This record gives sequence, C-alpha cells and structure tokens, in this order.
Amino acid sequence: MSQLPEPFELAIQVAPADIDELGHVNNVTYLRWVQEAAVAHWRAVAPPADQAQLLWIVVRHEIDYRQPAYLGDQILATTWVGAASRIKFERHTAILRATDRSLLAKARTVWCPIDVGTGKPTSVSAEVRACFSVAPAPAASKLEHHR
Repeated sequence: MSQLPEPFELAIQVAPADIDELGHVNNVTYLRWVQEAAVAHWRAVAPPADQAQLLWIVVRHEIDYRQPAYLGDQILATTWVGAASRIKFERHTAILRATDRSLLAKARTVWCPIDVGTGKPTSVSAEVRACFSVAPAPAASKLEHHR
C-alpha cells in the first residue's frame, strides 16, 4: 500500500509590511499566507503537465485566529488537502510560530480546479489526486491541542 503524502510546509518571515496598528500581524496577512502555502504546495508537487492545464480558484475561506504573530517571528504554514469531490478540494492550513510550533491560526479553504483553455471547472487527473489526497492529517490532530 502506498504512503499518503505528508503535509507541506512553507517557511515565512514576518515582514514590517505585515504589521498592523496593533503591533501584530494583520489578519489579511494570514489569508495571504494561506494562499501562498497552497500555491507553493501545488508548484512543488503537481506534475508539470497538470500545472500547465489547471488553475485554481477559491470558493470559500474560513480562518480561526488563535494567537498573534509579531515582527521578527519565523512562521511555518503547514498545509494538506482533505476531502475532495469531482471539482472541489478542501485544503487545511495551520499557521505556526516556528520557534515553539504554537498554533497562531488555522484555515479551511475550498478550491475548485479550472481548465486553462475553457476557464471552466474541470476534474483533475488520477495522478493529481494521488499527489494531494491525504487522510485526515496526523498533523491536524496534533495541532488541535494548541487551542
């Protein structure tokens, strides 16, 4: 039996432009990190032919903010794909402080694959499904205790 893919991690450095008037990372920045992690995961794992044929659009974002991040923090955006239907893929992202791996925010995003040529929703290949399909990630249950 083949092993399911591990969650993907993207290292991020908090920049001065990420900080709001309260002195911590702005909520919109977390959303940007969720998107950046998803795109980086796609580019790192998807076969080149599929990358040339598919674009992805978001149909839903849900974010729970747990703790603030500050200038100078090193961040890890950990992401994995959950449930998938023919044209909807659920993606989970945990935003962690790298030093102690404390959960700063968690997100659930629903993505839809779009055919580059037609601009319409499309199914993905079995190869793409195999690259990204994971069972409920062990990382997810480990992260829940950081609430």
